[in-house]
Amino acid sequence: MGLPTLEFSDSFLDSPDFRERLKCHEIELERTNKFIKDLIKDGNMLITALKNLSAAVQKFSQSLQEFQFECIGDAETDDEVNIAQSFKEFSQLLTTVEEERRRLIQNADDVLITPLERFRKEQIGAAKEGKKKFDKETEKYYCTLERHLSLSSKKKEAYLQEADTQIDKERQLFYDASLEYVFKIQEVQEKKKFEFVEPLLAFLQGLFTFYHEGYELAHEFEPYKQQLQFNLQNTRNNFMSTKQEVEKLMKRIRSADQDYKPPGQWTMEGFLYVQEKRPLGCTWTRHYCTYEKGSKTFTMSNTETKSAGKQPEMFKLKSCIRRKTDSIDKRFCFDIEVMERHGVMTLQALSESNRRLWLEAMDGKEPVRNSACWSLKYSFWAASKAPVDMDLDPETWDNKTITSGLKNYLRSARPTVCLSLAFRNDQNYRVCAVHALVHKLPERNKEMLELLIKHLVTVSTQSQSNLMTVSNLGVIFGPTLMRSQEETVAAMMNIKFQNIVMEILIENFNKVSHCLALNVQYAFPIPCPFNAYFKGILLQNPPKHCIYTSCIVFPRIYDAKAMYSCEAEHSHELSFPQGAHFSNVYPSVEPGWLQATYEGKKGLIPENYVVFL
Repeated sequence: MGLPTLEFSDSFLDSPDFRERLKCHEIELERTNKFIKDLIKDGNMLITALKNLSAAVQKFSQSLQEFQFECIGDAETDDEVNIAQSFKEFSQLLTTVEEERRRLIQNADDVLITPLERFRKEQIGAAKEGKKKFDKETEKYYCTLERHLSLSSKKKEAYLQEADTQIDKERQLFYDASLEYVFKIQEVQEKKKFEFVEPLLAFLQGLFTFYHEGYELAHEFEPYKQQLQFNLQNTRNNFMSTKQEVEKLMKRIRSADQDYKPPGQWTMEGFLYVQEKRPLGCTWTRHYCTYEKGSKTFTMSNTETKSAGKQPEMFKLKSCIRRKTDSIDKRFCFDIEVMERHGVMTLQALSESNRRLWLEAMDGKEPVRNSACWSLKYSFWAASKAPVDMDLDPETWDNKTITSGLKNYLRSARPTVCLSLAFRNDQNYRVCAVHALVHKLPERNKEMLELLIKHLVTVSTQSQSNLMTVSNLGVIFGPTLMRSQEETVAAMMNIKFQNIVMEILIENFNKVSHCLALNVQYAFPIPCPFNAYFKGILLQNPPKHCIYTSCIVFPRIYDAKAMYSCEAEHSHELSFPQGAHFSNVYPSVEPGWLQATYEGKKGLIPENYVVFL
């Protein structure tokens, strides 16, 4: 039930029932007053919490803005660019949201706290003052009334008339206080319906405006969010394909022979122990060493803690000779002579196979004769008859030399090609670049590629049912059709660009004929079984099994110029002076050597002796 109505006429009667009804109003007014005080306290806590939240969100937004998202590799795909940019997009979104929250916080005090406090002080406070006056006049009136009623009737008439006049005045003051109090207390009860509720409504309106702004921002953010989810899915797919390739590479490296030479910028590099003569005897100090065959530059960096920060020593190599086992009490040693020092420097490799790699890189010699292993390998190159018909006289060749020589001869890298397509942030440029590369392929390869891409275009149009989107097809066929020049982690990280090339071919298959050719180095290896496979597709009867066992690679042939002169040591090598021009230059099966033509003669030249034109 609600509050009882207070009639003004009841103020004159001042009955117990009137007092009870008045008391109900007073209790409700006190409850309202306490509630408003608590609401103001909680409102201040809420505003403080909003300020702290806003400060935390702004700090979080600033951290996102300042973070530099880096990816592995020299170039980034569109997916990676968008992902890296996403942190700044998130930061901008949060900043925009916080601007609206700051407006809410700034207005909260004026909109909510001040009006509530004013209503409590002015309206409820006025009702309390009215009660004080009413109680005071009530006490005064009833005290005066008791004294008046106790007057003797024997008093003089003039005295009694004066007493009647005084009691009438007191009664009127009491009635006035009662009427004003009844009016005020009911006025406050009615005013609280709007003066108390309006500030809450205004505050909630500001809160809802803030939430609505967030909704609008979320709606505007939706296309970017969908694109980012697409980018993330692409990078996830690329990661899975790259991870498989990297794991395979890791397993191959793990199972490789000890004399495996990983690809790098140096002809040879690794740790060596260097013999240093001291007054109290010889010591062996570990150094990290590199050797560049073209310039014959040998570099040593002392890795001892006390030598940290010391500049590496650089030397020009004169000769390298294997140390006889019985000439030193250390294993795996060899001597080198350099231009900058007199005498020999004795170095200790980490193992016999490691020493062999250093000797091969430095054209090292045996103590008496050249390396039998290298001689055997060059015999393979120069032999006009089949290797199985070669004369492997056991008096001349021991089993170890023959095994090592055959292993080095057979351990040639799979022919691969290099992708050096510059991925500008320009779709037209990319389409034109890929067009140029495709039209440099031999005709038969180009025809086969056209068959493949046409088929993949057809497959991609049914992606709603087969889930083979253009992106997924790129992930599948990119690594299959394109190979890096070296099997390294860095090369594996570039699989993502191979996937993008496939996406460009599929998405823009009908556009490439209208683009300008650009000078970009590229070639496609085409798996051998594709011919039979795609004939099967065209016949609507593809084979059940299609094993991709090898690749046909059409290397691009270059011209080159000699930086240094060279004297051939074998018949299959070319002699040439500094500045000589070579034609038809392409990689040889022997690492570190190129096949080239000079003055009409074809043969091998050292890779690090030339620069490409």
